[in-house]
Amino acid sequence: MTNLEVAWIFREIADLLELSGENPFKVKAYRKAARILPKLEQDIKELISSNKLKEMPGIGKTLQANIEELLATGNLNLLQDLRQKVPAGLREMLAIPDIGVRSIRIIYEALGVTTLDELEKAAKDNQLRKLPGLGSKTELAVLRGIEMLRNKQGLIPLGIAFMVANEFIQSLSMLNSVVNLGITGPLRRGVEMVPEIILLAAVLKEEPEVIEIFARHPQVQEVLLRCNSLCRVSTRLGAEVELRLVPPERFWIENFLSTGSDEHLAGLNKIIGEKYGLTDLLLSTLSSKGFQVNSEEELYKWLSMQYIEPELRENRGEIQAALQNELPNLVTQSDIRGDLHTHTDWSDGVSSIEQMIESAKKMKYSFIAITDHSRSLSIANGLSLEKLVEQNRCISEISARMENLTILRGVEVDILGDGSLDYPDEVLAEMDIVVASIHTGFKMEREKMTARLERAVKNPHVDILAHPTGRMLGRRRAYEADMEKIIELACKTGTWLEINASPDRLDLNDFWARQAKDMGVPISINTDAHDASRLKDMTYGVLTARRSWLQAKDVVNTWPVERILEETKRKK
Repeated sequence: MTNLEVAWIFREIADLLELSGENPFKVKAYRKAARILPKLEQDIKELISSNKLKEMPGIGKTLQANIEELLATGNLNLLQDLRQKVPAGLREMLAIPDIGVRSIRIIYEALGVTTLDELEKAAKDNQLRKLPGLGSKTELAVLRGIEMLRNKQGLIPLGIAFMVANEFIQSLSMLNSVVNLGITGPLRRGVEMVPEIILLAAVLKEEPEVIEIFARHPQVQEVLLRCNSLCRVSTRLGAEVELRLVPPERFWIENFLSTGSDEHLAGLNKIIGEKYGLTDLLLSTLSSKGFQVNSEEELYKWLSMQYIEPELRENRGEIQAALQNELPNLVTQSDIRGDLHTHTDWSDGVSSIEQMIESAKKMKYSFIAITDHSRSLSIANGLSLEKLVEQNRCISEISARMENLTILRGVEVDILGDGSLDYPDEVLAEMDIVVASIHTGFKMEREKMTARLERAVKNPHVDILAHPTGRMLGRRRAYEADMEKIIELACKTGTWLEINASPDRLDLNDFWARQAKDMGVPISINTDAHDASRLKDMTYGVLTARRSWLQAKDVVNTWPVERILEETKRKK
């Protein structure tokens, strides 16, 4: 048993202790040990035999006794007792992405929920959003996670795929024999729904330990395929993860080949073949043992073309653009100056305005808009006119004390069934930012839904059309509407369209966002965060924007806040 495997066991113990309501200091001790053990340079067996384990910070007598029992027997009575004590349903819930131990304990203590069926019912009945620290996004994550646990098949949403991949990456990166490691395949390209997760590791030699550790990871439910250089597993969530081992000198070539897409590789192969009058020249050259590169940039240089970012490798014109040195300089996370669509505990968010501001500061933002729900969305605790006025006054007071961060007074106003808005124009005129969106009545006929969106886009007070197609990845299809017509209208009215960065939405998708860019419509990438920690979801929106060929100039969030306010005032 390795240091890493003992750390996994200690982490499980900490989770079960917390679910049991044990002493927080005891929970903290096991969590600390779980962080320390993988970082120790010496193997725990050597530390025990040399009597040095007790000298390690964070490893007291009790934890040392646990480790000795594990190494001697392969089991730990404490862990077995906790598994018996904690209801099996609660342990199942730990596999749901985005739902931590703290949240499960809150749900368990408040609602008495002990099974997935009970948890699902509580989420569908909107009971979770009423609990401290939880919200509507928690309910969505619960329902999505339970569905994945039950089905255990199909495509994996981008956000969940990254979470699963990073759990394996975190563990494998601690192994000394792994000298390079990365995510590859569709996930590296930022595909919104991926069929599988592929990891690539460069190892100094064929290390059976790497495959062994990977196969025994706590997330692994079943080993599907295994050999010296490859292991494919099914996780507890149902996602399939494949680890490929390569020698260090082959890492960048294999990373390029496994990133794909197949269409991109075929397009490159065709161009190279036509140039030299040979077929399969690219793939045969890269497969030869003598061919080596030290980076993908070097590989594209060998191909006499501009480096193509992974997100663009779909054979949608990127090869021709690279040959002519005309690829766009894609927007990056560092270009983003703020978020224009966020929620607080004034409506259905979890965090306060102050907490959202603190999170924005940590992200080095220069502005953030608070855009809580409007009055008709009662399920989301939408703001009455009186509450909206009160919130605006509160934001103005907080903003007056701020330095280097502008807080914009905004609202996410509902687009009603006939296309009218949930607040009168004279109220919207007072806002810095108006985000308009549809939350009900998704099953309208195409013509009626298009007319509904058109009326909202034509309103001079609407700055951003949020999550424009209404889809929820893997759960709800986009509603029927003529999006090309809406994009053309947005161009005429100066309305910005949103890429909603929530990994549940990613709406607009890369196809429509590129259409908008080509028509000259500015895109606003926003998280729709209902929790301060969710501002980090901006990463997923930026990935989608990059797949859409967007540059910084195409994205509203990269503009100075002064320009944003000038544009919104000009439109009104």
